[in-house]
Amino acid sequence: MPVPSTSAEGAFDAIIVAGATSARLDGADKAMLDVGGTSLLERALRSVSAARRTVVVGPSRPSDAAVVWCEEEPVGGGPVAAFAAGLAATDAAVVVLLAVDLPFVAPAIPRLVASAGDLAVLVDATGRVNYLASAWRREAAEARLQSLADPAGASMRALVSGVTAATVDDFGGWSDDCDTWESLEAARTRAALEGI
Repeated sequence: MPVPSTSAEGAFDAIIVAGATSARLDGADKAMLDVGGTSLLERALRSVSAARRTVVVGPSRPSDAAVVWCEEEPVGGGPVAAFAAGLAATDAAVVVLLAVDLPFVAPAIPRLVASAGDLAVLVDATGRVNYLASAWRREAAEARLQSLADPAGASMRALVSGVTAATVDDFGGWSDDCDTWESLEAARTRAALEGI
């Protein structure tokens, strides 16, 4: 097990959950779909460019970024299993957890890292909590994962149960995701209009 980093305040590692296919997108490889001419994977990688180490949980894809690739056990075991696999490949005291389909999340990352006690989560204007846009203290994440009988198939709600979470308000549609064709087209339109 890596020894947690004691480097400068604000340092973090990042885990991007990027499974191979998406049922809501007719089996397409979500990570490789583009928004504004850039793949969702590359957008996610850019959003955590300040990370000491970035782990992508999913099949290896072409990228110029310095990335550690791994896959959850079993493949397709869900986001908690992906988090467990990614966490084992990191060593920072704070770890950012992101879904690959959040093309506008970059401004939220420093806020999540700064707010991370045991856990900080992004909350949109409707009150929806996005557990896949979060920052964890390593010890809290490891304790919660160890408490689960099996991370494969476990829900994010089960993982965060009992953890005191700080909330980070989503002021800019940072948690808008691309999990349907309609939301993907909306993201492409927004990217074109805002030039981002």
